[in-house]
Amino acid sequence: MDIVVQSQRLTSNAALTSAQAAVSKGTEIGVKINVAVVDSGGHLLAFLRADGAFLPSIKIAQDKAYTSAGFFMPSATLYEAIKGEPDVLSGIGKQDRVAAFSGGLPIVSAGEVVGGIGVSGASAEQDQICAQAGVDAIGLQSNLGE
Repeated sequence: MDIVVQSQRLTSNAALTSAQAAVSKGTEIGVKINVAVVDSGGHLLAFLRADGAFLPSIKIAQDKAYTSAGFFMPSATLYEAIKGEPDVLSGIGKQDRVAAFSGGLPIVSAGEVVGGIGVSGASAEQDQICAQAGVDAIGLQSNLGE
């Protein structure tokens, strides 16, 4: 019987690099975003707010990162998984820190979720592009199936 398991951890340097890359991508495509990077337990490792990004989007970015790390899937995928079940959608939608819409990605290393990144402040598509740039910048994946 196994008593403990070994796990990987996302470093604070990697989290900061990821956040900076996402904000840079936002600047490149002309949007001002907030970016949060969390560890596998949903604890904030790095946060970066582009100059002039919407203040309410700070919490939304953190919620998207938490959701993606906690559910082991992109935040948009969570919505797709539950949209056909009104009771589940309503229940999950009322949970603190859960954001079931685009802009959050898990950060995956060797098949293990080591964190999540959340981006908010632009369109759903732009948030997703920036989040992916953050994951790409540290050479990891954003999907358990990759």
